[in-house]
Amino acid sequence: MGGPDDIGAEPVMSEAGEGAHAREPHLPDLHLRLRSELGRIDDQLHALLTAMDRLQGLLNAVVAISREVELPAVLHRIVTTAMDLVGARYGALGVLDESGDHLAQFISAGLSEQERAALAEIGFPRGRGVLGHLIRHPEPLRVDRIPAHPSSAGFPPGHPRLRTLLGVAISVRGEVYGDLYLSERYDGQPFDAHDESVVVALAGAAGIAIENVRLFERVRIGAEQFQRLLLPKLPDLRPFTAAAVYRPAAEPSRLGGDWYDAIPLPGNVVAVVIGDVVGHDLRAAAAMASIRNMLRALLFEGGGPPGAVLTQLDRTLQAITDNPVTTTTLARIEPDGPGWRLRWSSAGHVPPLLIPPGRRAEYLFVEPGLPLGVDSEQPRPDHSRFVPPGATLVFFTDGLIERPDRPIDASLDDLTTLATAYADLPLKDFVRALADHHPSDGHDDMAVLALRTPSV
Repeated sequence: MGGPDDIGAEPVMSEAGEGAHAREPHLPDLHLRLRSELGRIDDQLHALLTAMDRLQGLLNAVVAISREVELPAVLHRIVTTAMDLVGARYGALGVLDESGDHLAQFISAGLSEQERAALAEIGFPRGRGVLGHLIRHPEPLRVDRIPAHPSSAGFPPGHPRLRTLLGVAISVRGEVYGDLYLSERYDGQPFDAHDESVVVALAGAAGIAIENVRLFERVRIGAEQFQRLLLPKLPDLRPFTAAAVYRPAAEPSRLGGDWYDAIPLPGNVVAVVIGDVVGHDLRAAAAMASIRNMLRALLFEGGGPPGAVLTQLDRTLQAITDNPVTTTTLARIEPDGPGWRLRWSSAGHVPPLLIPPGRRAEYLFVEPGLPLGVDSEQPRPDHSRFVPPGATLVFFTDGLIERPDRPIDASLDDLTTLATAYADLPLKDFVRALADHHPSDGHDDMAVLALRTPSV
């Protein structure tokens, strides 16, 4: 029953079928090409993510190094961040001596306690072997087998048997400062070109960080020397003994406004002052010097009760200066029968401590009054307390006790405990002990002046 059209349709269908069969063998090739391309893209994405992670790690490392303000901390941070960046088990930084031929310092990380104990008697490397090669040739060095390197001199007894090494020189202001050494990747592979490029970049940032911290150190030392020059050397205060100590703030380059003074007056009388100018800059230091000198002049003119002297000082300062707000305590210690009489007035300052012989230290709490530079018309009351022979009076600034994360009462209690415990020490040792073991966080400078009345 089929017609010509049916007969003619078969070849067409057959041709279509033959064409479909002819194309089928190309589909697997297309799938392979697609898989290959997707694999290549995946590898590129993985490499890009790895590069981004390395870059972020490098940026984090640079920031971490830059935050340090003490040279030993900077050098140790350089080593540990380099180890983290390339996944190294061991790391070290060798600082060159002045000649540039040998290592004068060696900061290491990654050694176990047992390894450190085994190397304790050997001392740190001086720059021989492969380490010396990097000193003589300060180009990046990658070694896959340390024992096979021409400069290898072997390892001393007890030293870990290292196989791989990545070494990079660190330059400061164009001169080689030292060499950064890394060894033994955790994955067991030798260091590669990516490791080298990352550590070279870190070494560049490390050189800048080292230079910055050295500049900070010079500024800090200069600021501290300047501050100490402004403070007096305590005179002979016989029949009393006295000692004082000043400690700068922990943060480098911060000038402070803390000061102390002791002035012998006629009749076995001594005037003592402790003060703190608000601020941490040259203005605060200059204000401290001018206030101290004005106060000395007023005391030598005849003075009077401490409250009257502080009132006159406040009015004078307000009339001729624009000094910052200042807290201070002015005291007079004078003979009183079998002992001594302390008369004092406070301008917003922390209370002094009294340590009677054989008894616990106690604060001489009174109404603190207004600081200098607030309202010179307000009256400044005087206070009085009998002081027995052999007692110790302690005047200090709030840098000795303050810390933002702790109630001030707790720090005051800690200071009384310290003062009581060290009360029998010679005065120079006593004030140092208070400054060494103070309950504050060290964010502010501190001054301590102690005066001891003569024993019977």
